[in-house]
Amino acid sequence: MKNNLTSQIGLAFLRIAPSIMMITHGLPKFQKLISGNFEFGDPIGIGATPSLFLTVIAEFFCPILIIIGIKTRLMAIPPAITMLVAAFIVHAADPFGKKEMALVYLVFFVAIILLGPGKFSVDKR
Repeated sequence: MKNNLTSQIGLAFLRIAPSIMMITHGLPKFQKLISGNFEFGDPIGIGATPSLFLTVIAEFFCPILIIIGIKTRLMAIPPAITMLVAAFIVHAADPFGKKEMALVYLVFFVAIILLGPGKFSVDKR
């Protein structure tokens, strides 16, 4: 790597930017959950309420912890799994353009799993 500081800033950017964007998808689902509205899709057959609950964890709570850098690699797994489900189950029959965003998020979170949080995080690795 050319410059360690530049690499560490890049890892922080890779961790923080997609997590902020993911929170914008998770916040409405979180608000729906706390309002008591449990209507949600059931793409993997576990029920609408558990699906909503798991999606809120993956799209709202995990990205917050990823931004801070707490258990970053572990916290990137639920969003990656959620994006796998979104791309290959929820949008399986849709054209590529419809599943593209889920695939982009999937790539980001897999990269975070592989590369770790960097030194500008609570984990500091």
